[in-house]
Amino acid sequence: MIVVFGSVNIDLVTRVQRLPTGGETVQGSDYFLAPGGKGANQALAARRMGSEVAMVGRVGRDAFADLALALLREGDVNLSAMAPCDRPTGAAFITVEASSENQIVIAPGANGEARADALDALSVGAGDTLLLQREVPDAETWKAVGWAKARGMRTVLNLAPAGAVPLDVLQSLDILVMNESEAGILGAELGIAGSADEIAGELAARFGLAVVVTLGGEGALAVTRDGRFRIASFPVSPVDTTAAGDSFVGAFAAGLDEGFGFAWSLTAGCAAGSLACTVEGAQPSIPVRSEVLRLVESREIGDS
Repeated sequence: MIVVFGSVNIDLVTRVQRLPTGGETVQGSDYFLAPGGKGANQALAARRMGSEVAMVGRVGRDAFADLALALLREGDVNLSAMAPCDRPTGAAFITVEASSENQIVIAPGANGEARADALDALSVGAGDTLLLQREVPDAETWKAVGWAKARGMRTVLNLAPAGAVPLDVLQSLDILVMNESEAGILGAELGIAGSADEIAGELAARFGLAVVVTLGGEGALAVTRDGRFRIASFPVSPVDTTAAGDSFVGAFAAGLDEGFGFAWSLTAGCAAGSLACTVEGAQPSIPVRSEVLRLVESREIGDS
């Protein structure tokens, strides 16, 4: 089972010909609402890959709460540890330009009330996975790492958005997932210079964890105790890159949860991330298992 402790948002999305510069107003398209939040996106991505998934976090008591949870409910994600609070449901304001690149502003709202002690409501055991991001309070995320390690769970942190991570947390993690920008920021915090590959290698050696760096259209690389991996992306015609990273993380975690090897799981992540770029919106763009497997099976993989 995969337990996700993280954010749940409602996304307000509009398309523009180009992203605005500071102080500039640009004309957008009609906007639409869609469920989002890195935690919820990754939970749904793992669930659509077939894993049993529980989502733990907070939403408001407002009209957006049901919409924000709608696709998780539809996908049969366990929401028994979710709880409402008096702050508004978290929101993300997303503009997507013609090239498919985006700008995102997040208003955390109820996500700021997420508490690690809500995890106690779940029944978990050794071999299960705790999947984390950084859109709920860091102090609670770090507590969640300790909660999971005490139960023998695999711990996976997606360092998004980027920021410092306590040394004891890094030492407790099993897997750290970042993009190139996030790797550079964490490297600078720890005095590690160099390319994303070099930063990943130093982090893996220093803290005894597996490090995955997503490379956008170039795929992903990873450094583990068993060696180094480099996985190419799958060619697609991108429409919107929103949730591509979350689709990668959820599918990657699901592969490990099912007992597949690291290379297979990375390839599944790259396939899911590529497919997510072909559909507008966050959760509406997250692919299902059959779509991901079709791409994975088109490529010979070293471990399985």
